[in-house]
Amino acid sequence: MTKPATAQLGAIGHSRFGFPSSSVIGHWSFNGWVLTKLALFFVAGHLALAERYLSTVEAQKVCFPQADHFEARTVRLTPEQSRAIEQKAGAKVRDREVRIWLARKGTNLLGVLVLDHVFGKHDLIDYAVALSHEGKVLQVEILEYREHYGSEIRAPKWREQFKGKTAASKLKLNDDIYNISGATISCRNVSDGVRRVLATFELVLRSGLAPGDGLPNARAAPP
Repeated sequence: MTKPATAQLGAIGHSRFGFPSSSVIGHWSFNGWVLTKLALFFVAGHLALAERYLSTVEAQKVCFPQADHFEARTVRLTPEQSRAIEQKAGAKVRDREVRIWLARKGTNLLGVLVLDHVFGKHDLIDYAVALSHEGKVLQVEILEYREHYGSEIRAPKWREQFKGKTAASKLKLNDDIYNISGATISCRNVSDGVRRVLATFELVLRSGLAPGDGLPNARAAPP
């Protein structure tokens, strides 16, 4: 005699007490395993997109090859300084701690390396700006890039546009800085970031580079 449909379903998918049968549990376990593997695959894929081009130490050597030592400093901006920088640069100060390294050859100051980061479309872009003691950009280096697209900003031709720029420069995309198709957000945000770094140098750091390097609100930091 044919069993009722409900009884057939119970026989296939559930035990007599109404719990899932071992075959169904096994099926769910397999699906869970597959989903876990897929999740790990996508996470690993996202992490693999992060390209680490230079460490801070490597950036120091690239930007100031003549230097024989670097002095690390962390400068804590006051609220007033942050507002003044934002007003001059037209860019938001998101981190009030500025990490810098004074590049020296003997007792001579060659310049300052400023470590900074901005957002691309979704993730952070770590970069460094090398400045002369007069406040001119010597070099811009991309340290780590985490976005799917737009890594063309690391091209030397694009980064060379910043050389010689000062706090008086426009540093505006499609004006004195050309855009890269497909990397507009990264181009704009890095340009804004360099402009903010230059404003920070002009308003806060420059005065502390006189003999004695009495940087305001500064403390020694690990190299």
